[in-house]
Amino acid sequence: NQVLEMFDHAYSNYMEHAYPADELMPLTCRGRVRGQEPSRGDVDDALGKFSLTLIDTLDTLVVLNKTKEFEEAVKKVIKDVNLDNDIVVSVFETNIRVLGGLLGGHSVAIMLKEKGEYMQWYNGELLHMAKELGYKLLPAFNTTSGLPYPRVNLKFGVRHPEARTGTETDTCTACAGTLILEFAALSRFTGTSIFEEYARKALDFIWEKRQRSSNLVGVTINIHTGDWVRKDSGVGAGIDSYYEYLLKAYVLLGDDSFLERFNTHYDAIMRYISQPPLLLDVHIHKPMLNARTWMDSLLAFFPGLQVLKGDIRPAIETHEMLYQVIKKHNFLPEAFTTDFRVHWAQHPLRPEFAESTYFLYKATGDPYYLEVGKTLIENLNKYARVPCGFAAMKDVRTGSHEDRMDSFFLAEMFKYLYLLFADKEDMIFDIEDYIFTTEAHLLPLWLSTTNQTISKKNTSTEYTELDDSNFDWTCPNTQILFPNDPMFAQSIREPLKNVVDKSCPRGISRAEESLGSGPKPPLRARDFMASNPEHLEILKKMGVSLIHLKDGRVQLVQHAVQAASSLDAEDGLRFMQEMIELSSQQQKEQQLPPRAVQIVSHPFFGRVVLTAGPAQFGMDLSKHKAGTRGFVATIKPYNGCSEITNPEAVKEKIALMQRGQCMFAEKARNIQKAGAIGGIVIDDNEGSSSDTAPLFQMAGDGKNTDDITIPMLFLFNKEGNIILDAIREYEAVEVLLSDKAKDRATIFKGKMIPNYIIDSNLEMENMDQKSSENDSHKPNSEEAPSESQDAGAVSEEPDGGGESSAVGDPDPLSPASADSASVSRADQDPHTPGPAEAGAPEPACTPEDSQPQEQNTQTQSNSKAHWDSKVQPMESILADWNEDIEAFEMMEKDEL
Repeated sequence: NQVLEMFDHAYSNYMEHAYPADELMPLTCRGRVRGQEPSRGDVDDALGKFSLTLIDTLDTLVVLNKTKEFEEAVKKVIKDVNLDNDIVVSVFETNIRVLGGLLGGHSVAIMLKEKGEYMQWYNGELLHMAKELGYKLLPAFNTTSGLPYPRVNLKFGVRHPEARTGTETDTCTACAGTLILEFAALSRFTGTSIFEEYARKALDFIWEKRQRSSNLVGVTINIHTGDWVRKDSGVGAGIDSYYEYLLKAYVLLGDDSFLERFNTHYDAIMRYISQPPLLLDVHIHKPMLNARTWMDSLLAFFPGLQVLKGDIRPAIETHEMLYQVIKKHNFLPEAFTTDFRVHWAQHPLRPEFAESTYFLYKATGDPYYLEVGKTLIENLNKYARVPCGFAAMKDVRTGSHEDRMDSFFLAEMFKYLYLLFADKEDMIFDIEDYIFTTEAHLLPLWLSTTNQTISKKNTSTEYTELDDSNFDWTCPNTQILFPNDPMFAQSIREPLKNVVDKSCPRGISRAEESLGSGPKPPLRARDFMASNPEHLEILKKMGVSLIHLKDGRVQLVQHAVQAASSLDAEDGLRFMQEMIELSSQQQKEQQLPPRAVQIVSHPFFGRVVLTAGPAQFGMDLSKHKAGTRGFVATIKPYNGCSEITNPEAVKEKIALMQRGQCMFAEKARNIQKAGAIGGIVIDDNEGSSSDTAPLFQMAGDGKNTDDITIPMLFLFNKEGNIILDAIREYEAVEVLLSDKAKDRATIFKGKMIPNYIIDSNLEMENMDQKSSENDSHKPNSEEAPSESQDAGAVSEEPDGGGESSAVGDPDPLSPASADSASVSRADQDPHTPGPAEAGAPEPACTPEDSQPQEQNTQTQSNSKAHWDSKVQPMESILADWNEDIEAFEMMEKDEL
């Protein structure tokens, strides 16, 4: 019942505030229409002005026994949806969400019609729309390889002059390999074989291009030549559903070749990628070499696939590890490191973990997985629920939201959660008669014997005999897997119970230690100052140039061919390496996690959470769980650089002030003297936002700041204006400064709660009383921020002209391009003696930095590169770094 109520909340708000738009924007209670909102890049390729969320939700309505709503929704789709729009969409997303949604809707529609009560008027209209859409996707397959272009124009196809697409050369393996279920189902439903033929050809090509020695595939492939563009391999983003569709194509279509291919890949995955309980990407040519030190959240589907495979032990192990990460952060971060720190802090309400939880419960019958499901429900209601639906998490550490509710949230999350708790009598049809697509759409298993127009080749000679008894297993059940041992799953989970909490960050080596007693470069990274002309001249001699970025930082880029000599080029190489190592160490020492500013007064009541930058002085909010709460007041003068002239307005309140004209610590002392209980500094750079700018840290003034006892936070211009606008409209605005967002039950504990939010909090409070594990579900306030999250520590200078920022914090995992080495560094104060008083430099690399035959260097915080005691020739250095550079280039694309 709770899942049904949550679904109703999300679905009704989409229909009321967003339909016929593709998706709901739950924070602003309106629809997301492509072209009317700021572009989000590739994410928007899923939107095609075809009421995406409604189509994606059709079969979910029937699973949740909402047949009347389903009938109404089908009529709306038939009447309102237009598939002939002049818009460029992702072939992959359109296939799994729209084509899959139409086919899933058709599957359950004909089932209901056969039952005789609903959909008696239905005459295959959804299937006709699916066929129309299928034909609109076919032009994407017009390549010599048979791999589809990644995008297609719904109206003009690919190579038409007005198509605005067709110039791409690369696609991801999952993008080309996740078509067979929908396309084969379309062919079987309609009797038109061309769709299945095209999807099979794409799968055949990927299989032929696998790396033969490792039997792994890369992440991206050239659609014309078949060359691997990114040679890393894993089970997460970019590859995930390719493996899923090989196994499920065997289940749906009965073609043994798909099972044989899956088994071959699965053997390689378990041999190289699986490092229980972790699943780590490797290089396809050197599968014993890890390609990265972090995992992305999309791999959470893999335990569910292992259940379908029958390999239950590693499924339980990986699922338990993921659950421990969720208990630490409330949600699964978009990416996290091997020591379980946040790497990418977003969480767009992905359903993959819920999917694996459902399949593990079906396989084991272990009630433990029902408790896992309850945790997911509680966290969604506490942290993601907003008045107009459920909002994606912008940062799992602070609890800040993003104005986004993807269609897959309704298509998959509620389907799996409902099925997890539903009894057989709760279902109006037998779910075992269907197979789930990667978007959880339902395709009937009887399609395997319908319209078989594809001839099967005897390809058994292509496959290697694998000595693995797992390959004999299919569709596991409790009777086979757990005979007389109901504690089997628990015995596997128990050793992993504290795997996340016991893990601690790894140390890193200093560049100075690796340099040993060898030749010293003419300039050390720790001594470098961007404002020193002599230093800049030395950099020029070493082939290192300085680029000023729009956000005020500077970027260091080394071009070895521009150095004065080969020895100078080697000095430059060492300098860049030393800078990166220095950056990595200082990040560990100085980087602080983001904080939260939560508006708790009417009419917000804690629903608005703003990501704030911390200060390296004043109250440490991570050690004061309650945070600091108070009404805000604007100070005079607004810059806070002199004695406050309106202390009566500031006393016992949280002071608002503008950045600039003096140091942050000076502002803090002035408002503290006026009686303020906290301070918020608002960026004076018009239009700046935490959406686009790296995390900002306020540094001290180089002196002792122990006298500052109040908390200080920094808001970018966009977030600061939200508070200023609220003051103009409501006058009295109360905020909570904390290390992370609090749920409303905590905020209003012991206080009067307005009647119209009591109902929405009541359920949460009841859950709090029932759950004894809530504390373990909250993120650790000491959690280090994402390694990919930039954090600039900045001191403001009292020179009348604003502030000069010290060196920006690093990203030790940030990649470098294959052609140039770059290290970003904020403008450094010429009076600052060194990095000890400032933040660390921030490595960065942009595509514009790349030039032919230029040497790029970058390293991770745990770099294995050590310099010999004597100078190495450039050729030797290049050879040693070649493999790592290729890996870093790959990571750069992933980061972007």
